[in-house]
Amino acid sequence: MLLRSLQLPRREFEAGTGWQFKPEGACRGDACIPLRAPVGDPVDVAAVAAAIGMPLVGAPEHGLWALGPAAPNARALASAEAPELALPDLDGNTFHLSSLRGRKVLLYAWAPY
Repeated sequence: MLLRSLQLPRREFEAGTGWQFKPEGACRGDACIPLRAPVGDPVDVAAVAAAIGMPLVGAPEHGLWALGPAAPNARALASAEAPELALPDLDGNTFHLSSLRGRKVLLYAWAPY
């Protein structure tokens, strides 16, 4: 989920992530993660992401943040560092994703099925 602010209306956070805030905590389906404090409106995205294990990366100098997928089983990304990827470019030379390490990169994947 791409964000322009770390303060989101509760309804927008719930619709975009699939998490619902209930008295027992942040819930998705039958799974709930207890939260230390009630969630307000607007939602403090950074605090909730940390509490439920959602990766959050940002470029505050550009006013952009990306909130990753839910990770209720502690499978959140430890970093936003992509694994190595090597593919031929249009000239047949091997391109290594790691050659862009340290720079912000958007990976766009598409499949026709």
